[in-house]
Amino acid sequence: MPATMSDPAMCTRSWSISEDSLRRYVYFASESCIQELLAASDQNRVDNGDTWKVLALDNGVEISKCRSGSFHTFRSRWLLRSVSPQQFITVANAIDAAKQWDPDLVEAKYIKDLSDNLSIIRLKFGDSSKPLFKNREFIVYERRETMDDGTLVVAVASLPKEIAAGLHPKRNNSIRGLLLQSGWVVEKLEDDSCMVTYVVQDGCPGASSIGSIQSWS
Repeated sequence: MPATMSDPAMCTRSWSISEDSLRRYVYFASESCIQELLAASDQNRVDNGDTWKVLALDNGVEISKCRSGSFHTFRSRWLLRSVSPQQFITVANAIDAAKQWDPDLVEAKYIKDLSDNLSIIRLKFGDSSKPLFKNREFIVYERRETMDDGTLVVAVASLPKEIAAGLHPKRNNSIRGLLLQSGWVVEKLEDDSCMVTYVVQDGCPGASSIGSIQSWS
């Protein structure tokens, strides 16, 4: 009889896969994330008839949202002058993003480097964190790609819970959180400046932190 979501076996099941299989899976899964990020960085994008709606514009940072299927996608865009994409990308990573979501991040470490541009990361929040993060941990992949036109993309999302459990078993006092597709697109402009787009979907921690992205500008 197939397991259901309420079955204990489903809740505790883990998959042990080879590093090569994990690498191939993450590359495949992250392709859609990269394409979504690139599409979201396009100011003229339309999703199912809905355009981006500006929520705030403060200190040169534009925050907007757009419906994507059953989710809302949030986007923050700002111009960095005299900062190259390569300079910005050194601090655009899942660990620095987690510090923006909640300053009470208690642990962040790279679990596994699958290649030069692909890593698996564990993020852990403690008792004093905000309700969305309290005692939660996230097992995410981080993939970095340079497109043909020089645009840099950093894609971040949770691994499936079975694969995550195989890589790092969940502890009894923690809750395994889910981070949907998110990340950065950094476009090179003239005079060694760049346009930065940060994208998250609601239902994930980053959506609640989109306002704090201004601190990176």
